[in-house]
Amino acid sequence: KLQSLKLLWTLKPPNRAFHGHPRLLSSDVYSQYEFIRQGKQEIPKYFNFASDVLDKWSEIEKAGKRPPNPAFWWIDGKGEEVKWSFEELGFLSRKVANVLTKECGLQKGDRLILILPRIPEWWLAKVACIRAGIVLIPGTSQLSAKDILYRLQASKATCIITTDKLAPAVDSVASQCQLLKTKLMVSKGSREGWLNFTELYQNQSADHSCIKTTIEDPMIIFFTSGTTGSPKMTQHSQGSLGFRPLLSERYWLDLTPSDMIWNTADTGWILTSVASFFDPWVFGSCIFIHNLPQIESSVILNTLCRFPIDALVGAPTLFRMLVQNDLSKYKFMNLKYCMSGGEPLNPEVMEQWKSQTGLDIHEVYGQTETGVICSVLKGMKIKPGSMGKAAPLYDVQIIDKNANILPPGQQGEIAVRSKPIRPLGFFSGYLDNPKKTAESERGDFYITGDRGTMDEDGYFQFIGRDDDIIISSGYRIGPFEVESALIEHPAVVETAVVSSPDPLRGEVVKAFVVLSPKFSSTDLNSLTRDLQDLVKKTTAPYKYPRKVEFVKELPKTVTGKIKRNELRDKEWGRI
Repeated sequence: KLQSLKLLWTLKPPNRAFHGHPRLLSSDVYSQYEFIRQGKQEIPKYFNFASDVLDKWSEIEKAGKRPPNPAFWWIDGKGEEVKWSFEELGFLSRKVANVLTKECGLQKGDRLILILPRIPEWWLAKVACIRAGIVLIPGTSQLSAKDILYRLQASKATCIITTDKLAPAVDSVASQCQLLKTKLMVSKGSREGWLNFTELYQNQSADHSCIKTTIEDPMIIFFTSGTTGSPKMTQHSQGSLGFRPLLSERYWLDLTPSDMIWNTADTGWILTSVASFFDPWVFGSCIFIHNLPQIESSVILNTLCRFPIDALVGAPTLFRMLVQNDLSKYKFMNLKYCMSGGEPLNPEVMEQWKSQTGLDIHEVYGQTETGVICSVLKGMKIKPGSMGKAAPLYDVQIIDKNANILPPGQQGEIAVRSKPIRPLGFFSGYLDNPKKTAESERGDFYITGDRGTMDEDGYFQFIGRDDDIIISSGYRIGPFEVESALIEHPAVVETAVVSSPDPLRGEVVKAFVVLSPKFSSTDLNSLTRDLQDLVKKTTAPYKYPRKVEFVKELPKTVTGKIKRNELRDKEWGRI
């Protein structure tokens, strides 16, 4: 592996301190962080993930120094599959890069919106954009015409790639987007005003020279939603997403070229860019993708049994869904490492998964703006309810409203030190919104907007979004601790806790509960009392839900996060 890494990283900028992968410099990732933070390790001026990582693995592959497993393995669940080596990935992505630059006339710095489901063309287009220096803007296939219009106008994108399913939605708003010049459609058919992506790249030359990019050049823009206002454009650079994993190799995955990783997140989410693109390919690992038109537990479990998947990454919703099954019926072929991110995972679900599969679930915490902030690494002690320690390169603290660092055990805001040196891995800023960018910092820290605590061992615990905190009769109550208590009851499949107006206490805890089918005929009044008593016994009695509502499903974002703000707004009459 060390030999592969030496081959992998060959950038040797003159008069700079960085001459190799830091794993070769030090086995202690935290000392690496100090080394970089103190300015002793400089970052190269030029970097391009396609040429400096993917093409290097292609060279390693040709030299016979990488295991024979593919770099990319895709299935549609109906018998069709695609396998690419790094060499094939390079060959095909150069063809697509020529389509974008020659056929579409795109140049370095131009912006392209990519709205595709989990199909191989998403990965080809992404690599091609990086090769050509085109700024990519991913979006979920669930976007409406209104969503697409907003993204086209706000980003000033000149090109869009999508499917025949979404093409009509694009056409319905295209007249209002004067800068949109080219529309590419991934389809077996044709449509007026659209170029056929597949036909164009298949007939294109593979002779393409990767554009020279600096480590600060923009690479990807994510539209990220807040609690108020329209989604913000969060811009990342070649360095923040592509180079950071090279500096902190073990910072959350710790894979090898022999490993295969499957992440079930939607292509519009940053987790797919991190867990199904940049980080695994830094290791030379195989990225496994299932088309997954619908997330079904039987499909997930059967896929884990049929394919040699070593690592699984999913939202907490995925694991909550999987533990509802009799897992003893399934024998996973190769699964060894499970990770959950996007929201806190209830300890009860972790225990159920562990008892039935023998596998731990390692929690990961991060944001679109920062990538991974905290994680539970392999070999690290797992503390139920904790999202691990600060990721290398990041100085994570709990602070108060005046940006003072709070002692262990005290609740405050989760923050990452951003001054005097802005950590590599941070977003460049909210595009065209300097005010929001400035508001994201307080003192020397970037503010996540989440509340939590840190214990004496440096483990962080998530309490809730700052705006999710419930204040009842002067008590501050985090929704997650109440939800974790409720989900211990066998009748509860999923739950969300929000504030609800109360004339006496100002607001009280209300729980929305999705019942297990086994309890569908249960007396709900009696069950409500049982759930309230359970919370009183499990946590502080004042936290129990004074109101309980049983629902068929909870509102969620495309990334699987529960929309507590939507539930809260309904409670308070804002919808």
